[in-house]
Amino acid sequence: MGTVEEAHNVRVLGSGEQTIVLGHGFGTDQSVWKHLLPHLVDNYRVIVYDNMGAGPTNPDYFDFERYATLEGYAHDLLAILEEFRVERCIYVGHSLSSMTGAIASIFRPDLFHKLILISASPRFINTDDYYGGFEQEDIDQLCNAMEANYKSWISGFAPLVVGGDMDSVAVQEFSRTLFNMRPDIALSVFRTIFTFDLRHFLSRVTVPCHIIQSSKDLAVPVAVAEYLHQNLGGKSIVEVMSTEGHLPQLSSPEITIPVLLRHITRDIVDE
Repeated sequence: MGTVEEAHNVRVLGSGEQTIVLGHGFGTDQSVWKHLLPHLVDNYRVIVYDNMGAGPTNPDYFDFERYATLEGYAHDLLAILEEFRVERCIYVGHSLSSMTGAIASIFRPDLFHKLILISASPRFINTDDYYGGFEQEDIDQLCNAMEANYKSWISGFAPLVVGGDMDSVAVQEFSRTLFNMRPDIALSVFRTIFTFDLRHFLSRVTVPCHIIQSSKDLAVPVAVAEYLHQNLGGKSIVEVMSTEGHLPQLSSPEITIPVLLRHITRDIVDE
């Protein structure tokens, strides 16, 4: 077993000429793709993996300095593609992993046929000329709450992000995967995500990008999807779904999965 395969719990499912790689966001793991996978394995070779720091990964492998920027995650992704001899793939990235895929595509555009970006944001904090959805004080409060009582923080954070109450299956699932993260690692990853500013990278992303967004997402306003569309360096398209929450593939699979399958099978020139 290769070290990359072991560290990231990489699984290769299905078979097909085209390879699809699925990258999950903060607080989840590869199980977040459970509703999508059955629709892919008959026609594609599908690679799923866990980001370093996710609950199922070995916390001893988490390097706080390496993962203080998204380049660390991007290099992990490229290492996975290399180990599994992926020459070209369709990359589906959610939240944190959407921007990870964008950065990886700058380093190696030849490896990516297209990027499908779900709930993507290059910056979460507002500036004078940009609306990301949060003020710095909001992030500071969330970080303080995480440090004070991680379990209690999850019970408040998960319903807000998913869009539902604690009785919701999707909220319970997100709470479970959040709880599986070691609290200090979760706080570090959270800080990295909510303080990065990747806007200067966007013009260097030349791989076609399909931007998929919920119409109501506490973490990512619809305006951010349009900002990505206007500032990416290659072809892009935006589809805003009538879904609520930051994890539509988990909370509204009946709407989200058909949209994802359409963007996987069709390129932008065909739209």
